[in-house]
Amino acid sequence: MDEPTSYALDWLLGSDEPAIRMLTRRDVLGEATDADTDQILTGPLVTALLAGQQADGGFGGNPYRKWTGAHWRLISLMELAAPPSDPRVAAMAERVVTWITRGLRQSAVAVDDGPIRSHGSIQGNALGACCRAGLADDSRMERIAEALISWQWPDGGWNCDLQASAYRSSFHETLGPAWGLDEYARATGHAAARAAADRAADLFLTHRLFRRLKTGEAIKPQWLRPRYPPYWHYDILQALLVLARMGKAADPRAADALDELDRRRLPDGRWRAYGRWWNPADSSITPEAVDWGGSGEPSPMITLNALRVLRAAGRLDHG
Repeated sequence: MDEPTSYALDWLLGSDEPAIRMLTRRDVLGEATDADTDQILTGPLVTALLAGQQADGGFGGNPYRKWTGAHWRLISLMELAAPPSDPRVAAMAERVVTWITRGLRQSAVAVDDGPIRSHGSIQGNALGACCRAGLADDSRMERIAEALISWQWPDGGWNCDLQASAYRSSFHETLGPAWGLDEYARATGHAAARAAADRAADLFLTHRLFRRLKTGEAIKPQWLRPRYPPYWHYDILQALLVLARMGKAADPRAADALDELDRRRLPDGRWRAYGRWWNPADSSITPEAVDWGGSGEPSPMITLNALRVLRAAGRLDHG
């Protein structure tokens, strides 16, 4: 193992967040781990994400409130391997799936005779998080999955743009459905969900995750600079993570994005956050329930996810 990788691993294994330590052992080092769920629930990030929960499983107001609503907290908790058996996690998942299914009919808009417009990232992220929270066999999850499948565009993605001239999918709106439908398909064997997730993955891979088809230039340079949490935003690291979960990180078309990820590695083996989408908890605009680390600082979650991706792609020497 090279010295920078060893340093990054030691840093993650020394985290004060039990979930980060466990996920590093399991997903990067490939160790068989029996997660101590009680310990995971004591981590400072997990504790903060659960703090202030109300009787209905939410946190007051709309579950989609940025970034302290139940929708966003549940996604973060699932990324930290919070146990579905915990009553607070179960209540949060129930709050999210109830909110999502009540609004399904109003979540898609037909524009002329073109593809359906939808904020697919909302239902997609909720589907993925609620599957991880143990609700995959709930009939409401099938309704969400089938709605997403019915809204998928011919190119394999989703788009919320109400302009009749819109003819390409949005990578932002497609990443969540790709993850959610993959989680649902793996949990249930739903064939149509698997096919839809694969089509979404192929959209990303056809573009080598960030390149224009005609010129090869970066569609948006910002996509090459990951932040955490990404929420609904697209970047190459989050896309690679979803592809890794689908078993597609080693696809040759992902090589350019993997190279870009490698280039952004710090000399000590870690990765830093290129800005943040959130503000501190005391902010009146898009506050967060937790502190994920400052802009420009080495990020545990970005480093963990980058190492996961490199391992899945066969690019990490961890022996």
